Amino acid sequence: MESRPVIEAVGLVKRYDRTAAVNGLDFAIAGGTILGLVGPNGAGKTTSMRCMAGIIPATEGRIAIAGHDLATEPLASKRRLAFVPDTPHLFDYLTVEEHLRFAGRLYGVTDVDERIETLLTEFELLDRRHHLPGSLSRGMKQKAAICLGFLHDPVAIFLDEPLTGLDPIGIRRMKNAISRRAKEQGAAVLVSSHQLELIEETCDEIYVIKRGRKVISGSISAIRAELGGLPEDLSLEDLFFRLTERGDEEPAEVEPR
Repeated sequence: MESRPVIEAVGLVKRYDRTAAVNGLDFAIAGGTILGLVGPNGAGKTTSMRCMAGIIPATEGRIAIAGHDLATEPLASKRRLAFVPDTPHLFDYLTVEEHLRFAGRLYGVTDVDERIETLLTEFELLDRRHHLPGSLSRGMKQKAAICLGFLHDPVAIFLDEPLTGLDPIGIRRMKNAISRRAKEQGAAVLVSSHQLELIEETCDEIYVIKRGRKVISGSISAIRAELGGLPEDLSLEDLFFRLTERGDEEPAEVEPR
């Protein structure tokens, strides 16, 4: 029997007054899968992720994390997820390590010392562990926020523009870290980014939205086949422009290939 998705949303709607920023989206992301959420500015990507992570309430729809309903079991759901926003939100008066220890207490992490060492090493922050956020570069703050998100080994990971402020080495490490969490640890990952090379290199499937509605979803190869007449080596960037420049057709969905 097919297992339940780790990240699941059915009929997700978010309205602001009479405007629907997100309009009837469905997500079902299994463990070990990386889904790339792409769309033009204002398409509803960040709003969708914030709703599914429980940061803001959805107007309509059902959201579940690892089988726990976000509306009726908010604590159980949120203990199993991580949301890393595009702008790091750090306390001015806590060092990098103090942030991690504080998060470890909140989540009840028992082997916090070991995990801190592993994460600081992975993201090259060992020499910044005692630094306050004010002394960190934009990229270092982003790395610290990512470490905070990964500390409790979440099974559902939401990453909104995770490469912001990172240098080329940091970008490569971030790509590897995303893949490792999904492929080795079995997490379900939803990542939104305007840097389409990140999506193309790391994601198993993509989910394209425009004006709060789904345009198409599936693997890149399956989408190429579904649209027909496209070169097999057509880049995601070219595919993205073709999809988002089309009119507002009925949404399409294709099976992974």
